[in-house]
Amino acid sequence: MSHRPDKMTGPARLVRAFGSSWRGFAAAWREEEAFRQECLLAFIVVPLGLWIGESGIERALLVGPMFIVLTVELLNSAVEATVDRIGAEHHPLSGIAKELGSAAVFVAFALLALTWALVLLGRA
Repeated sequence: MSHRPDKMTGPARLVRAFGSSWRGFAAAWREEEAFRQECLLAFIVVPLGLWIGESGIERALLVGPMFIVLTVELLNSAVEATVDRIGAEHHPLSGIAKELGSAAVFVAFALLALTWALVLLGRA
């Protein structure tokens, strides 16, 4: 593969990528109420999971799915923004795309709940 002269590499690429990520987080926080709510939940779940986890593995199991929820919500928001950008008119595929994104967030929440239940009930 040939090197493109206009393509950033090394530390400059990392700085640019970090800036893009930061702007993405800021946009999600500003534009997406669900993301804000999930971040607030993460402020509870992450410290609580780190506190009640009895081992590194338990802590990872209790905290990890919360980050999956946030990741899936960001991807869902990206799908929604893309669909909305394409056009405001109703199209069945646009609706399906948004519903699939919503279903993915639901599955991530189910993973979070199931993981907490299995870890905590496994102690009984």
